[in-house]
Amino acid sequence: MKFQVIFTFDSEYEGYVAEVPELPGCVSQGKTLDEAIENIKDAITGYLHVQAQHGLQLRIII
Repeated sequence: MKFQVIFTFDSEYEGYVAEVPELPGCVSQGKTLDEAIENIKDAITGYLHVQAQHGLQLRIII
Protein backbone atom coordinates (compact mmCIF):
# COMPACT_ATOMS: atom_id res chain seq x y z
CA MET A 1 0.00 0.00 0.00
CA LYS A 2 1.38 3.40 -0.95
CA PHE A 3 0.60 6.75 0.63
CA GLN A 4 1.37 10.28 -0.44
CA VAL A 5 3.65 12.02 2.05
CA ILE A 6 4.10 15.78 2.14
CA PHE A 7 7.47 17.00 3.42
CA THR A 8 7.84 20.59 4.58
CA PHE A 9 10.99 22.24 5.86
CA ASP A 10 10.34 23.91 9.23
CA SER A 11 12.89 26.67 9.80
CA GLU A 12 12.02 26.96 13.51
CA TYR A 13 12.58 23.21 14.03
CA GLU A 14 15.45 23.28 11.51
CA GLY A 15 14.25 20.03 10.01
CA TYR A 16 11.52 18.38 8.00
CA VAL A 17 7.91 17.69 8.95
CA ALA A 18 6.21 14.78 7.19
CA GLU A 19 2.44 14.43 6.94
CA VAL A 20 0.25 11.74 5.38
CA PRO A 21 -3.01 13.37 4.20
CA GLU A 22 -4.83 10.02 3.83
CA LEU A 23 -4.08 9.14 7.48
CA PRO A 24 -5.43 11.94 9.71
CA GLY A 25 -2.99 12.75 12.49
CA CYS A 26 -0.16 10.71 10.98
CA VAL A 27 2.72 13.18 11.24
CA SER A 28 6.41 12.84 11.98
CA GLN A 29 9.63 14.80 11.60
CA GLY A 30 13.37 14.54 11.22
CA LYS A 31 16.38 16.85 11.15
CA THR A 32 17.30 15.49 7.71
CA LEU A 33 15.07 14.39 4.86
CA ASP A 34 16.37 10.82 5.21
CA GLU A 35 15.53 10.83 8.92
CA ALA A 36 12.06 12.24 8.22
CA ILE A 37 11.46 9.49 5.63
CA GLU A 38 12.40 6.73 8.07
CA ASN A 39 10.34 8.30 10.86
CA ILE A 40 7.21 8.67 8.73
CA LYS A 41 7.53 5.04 7.61
CA ASP A 42 7.48 4.05 11.30
CA ALA A 43 4.52 6.37 11.93
CA ILE A 44 2.55 4.85 9.05
CA THR A 45 3.29 1.33 10.28
CA GLY A 46 2.15 2.25 13.79
CA TYR A 47 -0.97 3.98 12.51
CA LEU A 48 -2.01 0.96 10.46
CA HIS A 49 -1.23 -1.41 13.34
CA VAL A 50 -3.49 0.53 15.72
CA GLN A 51 -6.24 0.64 13.09
CA ALA A 52 -6.01 -3.16 12.69
CA GLN A 53 -5.99 -3.74 16.47
CA HIS A 54 -9.22 -1.82 16.84
CA GLY A 55 -10.82 -3.46 13.83
CA LEU A 56 -11.01 -0.21 11.95
CA GLN A 57 -10.68 -0.14 8.20
CA LEU A 58 -8.80 2.52 6.37
CA ARG A 59 -11.15 4.80 4.45
CA ILE A 60 -9.64 6.59 1.50
CA ILE A 61 -11.78 9.09 -0.35
CA ILE A 62 -10.82 9.60 -3.97
